[in-house]
Amino acid sequence: VTLVADSTFAVNIERDYKEALIPRQILFGSLDKTDVSISPNGQYISYLAKKNSRQNVWIVDSNNIENIKVVTNDPEGITNYFWGYDNKHLLYQKDNNGDENFRLYSYNLETNITKLLTPQNAKVKIYGRSARKPNEILIGLNNRDKRYHDVYKLNLVDYSITLIISNNTFSSFIVDRDLNIRFATLINNQGEHEYFQYKNKRWLFFMKVASEDTLGTRMYRFDNTGSKVYLLDSRGLNTTALKILDLNKNTLTLIAEDPRADISIFTIHPTTMKVQAVAINYDKAAYKILDNTIKKDMEYFKNINLNNINITHRTLNDQIWILSSYSDTSTTKYYKYDRSKKQIKFLFSNKAALEQYQLAPMTPVVIKSRDNLDLVNYITLPKNITLYNKIYPFKPVPLVLFVHGGPHIREVWGMHWVHQWLADRGYAVLSVNFRGSTGFGKQFFNAGNRQWGLKMQDDLIDAVNWAVTNKIADPKKIAIMGGSYGGYATLVGLSFTPKVFACGIDIAGPSNLVTLLKNIPRYWMPLANQLKVRVGSWDTAEQREMLKQVSPLTCASKIVKPLLIMQGVNDVRVKQAEADQIVQEMTKHNIPVIYALYKNEGHGFSKATNRLSFFAMAEQFLAKFLGGAAEPIGLDLNNPNLILNGKPPSTKLLIELLDKKV
Repeated sequence: VTLVADSTFAVNIERDYKEALIPRQILFGSLDKTDVSISPNGQYISYLAKKNSRQNVWIVDSNNIENIKVVTNDPEGITNYFWGYDNKHLLYQKDNNGDENFRLYSYNLETNITKLLTPQNAKVKIYGRSARKPNEILIGLNNRDKRYHDVYKLNLVDYSITLIISNNTFSSFIVDRDLNIRFATLINNQGEHEYFQYKNKRWLFFMKVASEDTLGTRMYRFDNTGSKVYLLDSRGLNTTALKILDLNKNTLTLIAEDPRADISIFTIHPTTMKVQAVAINYDKAAYKILDNTIKKDMEYFKNINLNNINITHRTLNDQIWILSSYSDTSTTKYYKYDRSKKQIKFLFSNKAALEQYQLAPMTPVVIKSRDNLDLVNYITLPKNITLYNKIYPFKPVPLVLFVHGGPHIREVWGMHWVHQWLADRGYAVLSVNFRGSTGFGKQFFNAGNRQWGLKMQDDLIDAVNWAVTNKIADPKKIAIMGGSYGGYATLVGLSFTPKVFACGIDIAGPSNLVTLLKNIPRYWMPLANQLKVRVGSWDTAEQREMLKQVSPLTCASKIVKPLLIMQGVNDVRVKQAEADQIVQEMTKHNIPVIYALYKNEGHGFSKATNRLSFFAMAEQFLAKFLGGAAEPIGLDLNNPNLILNGKPPSTKLLIELLDKKV
């Protein structure tokens, strides 16, 4: 299959497409509307949408969504925001082209003034907000010492910032509904979490959480009384359960648990802070109601076939809810629900242009690892091919192994943009929840400790072998692709197991674990001992040698298959040197590599124009080496912030790079 630059789309000789490809602009451009919320008093519905090609905050009248107003006009775009409890401030955080030095801004709906609230040289954390103190927010700033966040009170009336606690020890703080600091945590030399209680301006040791439980155990939030605190807790269990700690009686009560999957919070009451339902997600999400006052609401949604919902926001009087519904084959749809009237109104979807296209279903499948662990995977098959038993084609097809980042997160069932893109282009897509992924209990999670490039990678290979054995995947046409940890796994796949994959796409993946860990962001320093437990220590020469053995840079000379690398110049987690050094090593051994460097990105993609240019290249890359379909590049490479192998990007240059033989 040759690279297509001008025709409508490439055609795989084994498949005859009966419909046009879904344009990349629809798949990877900015969402129409997202992060939908409602003001605490219910007057306004807000969301993020495009303004001058960048996402900004818009508001509409809650009772008339045609009455629209854009309230921010940030030239770089906004990725998240929240309402102040005073109902007149919208607050948002923004960094500088991916440097993660987030600053806090506010927009005042009464004065129409946007204001920077925190210093330019500090990363802000939000520690506490409460309807009881609508004009105050507790924040953390690390302008004094980049390693630690001091705690400040931010006043939304005069925008003053007052120091509450100067911090040289703790990694996080827990506050109550009156915005009093109640607990703080630190990570000790063994990677354990130590909790300290703040009483009479003194820190008193409260409890210790063993390293095996640290990911599954944390204080969630206080209830309205201030005497009880909810915990997500895996101590004494395998999976994380919901418990409540009564500080007056010193009792810990189990509220909800599941033997296969960790409990997470589904919804809480907006003023009492009572957890009213929890979510349980093994292969698909479900919820369990804990408070009968919302039971009729949940039954109503079910009766009108509104499935797979999330309660995204609620007014303070709890009469209006904003809901979202999702699936694997449709856009996310948002609704306004009036509880007193039992009335639901559709608002909008997050990407209306996608609704005209047929999408491919994502199917959960559980396979066994070589050492008998259950791996929850998700597979999406190409459109327009005949399947039996949902996931088995009559003839093996090209497959892309898409590896999630983190690595301490997980893949979930639902709308997955990369899965839909690849399935639309003619590939099967397989995502693996390898050991070390979250959500499946601490035994599964801790089985990934210090297993980067080892058993974690074995799980990926086992999933590929399952797909080949079951004649889903053509063994000669398998690619590996991922971001962050997934990028690392891609580099490991091509360097450690060079015969398994036909090509690889690395997005912001580290190539050398020693340099990765020695150069973590300064604000990660309190987490260093935890990284030593999860990834490996870098303190001694022997320990560093162990990390080198599982670093792709060590085996870069063994790469024999095509590789595409993406890196952001401003990435503070996986620094540019991680990509530079493996590119240099490959170049030293005359191994071709395509290197896309973005001048205005950090860790991954935050800007739609950059996403579009990269996926245009990735699409041509996969078409060249796996034989799927590709939309024309068009103008997507006209990007002044992209450097392609040290040169300005062009379709001609990409073709030249793709034609180089490994």
